[in-house]
Formats: sequence, structure tokens, C-alpha cells
Amino acid sequence: MLPELKQMGVIRTPYITGEEAPIQSRMSNETGRVEVLDDYKEGLDGVEGFSHLILLYLFHRSSGYSLKVKPFLDNKKKGVFATRAPARPNNIGISVVELLERKENILRVKGVDMIDMTPLLDIKPYVPAFDYRKNAKIGWLEGKV
Repeated sequence: MLPELKQMGVIRTPYITGEEAPIQSRMSNETGRVEVLDDYKEGLDGVEGFSHLILLYLFHRSSGYSLKVKPFLDNKKKGVFATRAPARPNNIGISVVELLERKENILRVKGVDMIDMTPLLDIKPYVPAFDYRKNAKIGWLEGKV
């Protein structure tokens, strides 16, 4: 049996609908707030030393899914796991954001691409030595990004 996911907080952004939000965090200069629940505030100790964070969250307004989707950069359907479409079997989103400031349990971040009140599932530090891959292939996105 899988463990139950816990909501650790909420992500506040200026976007009310998915249509307003940028397609990826790298395409956003907008700031937002990550409000971590008090029960998890202690887990933020040391986070202010990182310039970027990886946010894992729930696409809470996405319902249903298809295993084949038409991505925004192509006209041909692809497998959902070869895309970053929000309608997925587990509706989990991921974004790399810049950490601007921490005040208690509030993180001010730049590069938000999720809608307001998005449930936060986890935060991980972005570490170039761990996360960057030289010579990574990007499949069908080659020449499109």
C-alpha cells in the first residue's frame, strides 16, 4: 500500500486559471509565496542558503487524464509521460523556482507557473551538481526549446 501524501502548505500566485499561468516556471518572472504549514516549518531550517528550490505540488484543478496528449509545442499526440501536461494519472507538478526570501514559514519565490492556492507536497533544494545533466537528450522537444 502506498503511503498517504500530506499537504505541507499552499502556493500563492497571481494566476487564477491555468490559462493565465505560464507553461513552465523558466518562462515566468512572476513572484509568489510558498506558505508552509506550521507543522512543517522546522523543515525549512537551512533552506535560505539555496538560490533555487524544487517545488512538488498537486494539480488540484486537473481532473481525468489521457495517456496520449497534444503538447503545447507540437501538433502530434505524445505519451503523457513524454510531456509535462497537468492532466496525469497522479496530477503531480514540479517547478524550479528562485528563492528570494524566507520569513518564518513563508518563502517568497520567483518563477511561479502554478495557479493560486496550489497544494504544496514537498520542497527540495536545487543543486546543480546533482540536478544538471550534461549532454541530456530532450526527445521530441529538440529544436523547439
